[in-house]
Amino acid sequence: MTRDIADVPAVEVITTVAVHLMSSAAVKCGLAEEGDAHKDLDEARKLIHALAGLVTASATEIGSYHAAPLRDGLKSLQLAFREASVVPDEPGQGPGEKFTGPVIG
Repeated sequence: MTRDIADVPAVEVITTVAVHLMSSAAVKCGLAEEGDAHKDLDEARKLIHALAGLVTASATEIGSYHAAPLRDGLKSLQLAFREASVVPDEPGQGPGEKFTGPVIG
């Protein structure tokens, strides 16, 4: 069964896109079952940066009920990226930190 995109509320579109970005970033950080087989930190950086922009820009529009879990997932990915990096970024320079500020575990 398919739905017409015109019938889908914005909050649902935003959260769905965010979940897809999170899932892809997790795989690229090496967090999938296959681990390092799909690990690509350059790709992960791009996905996390895009996710941070989306979450930050939409948080006031989608409300804290929806934004809070997205922020938590984003932070987890940022920390996983930092842990997976051989040469860690300076605080505030990691993926998405332009939008979120420095992420500290």
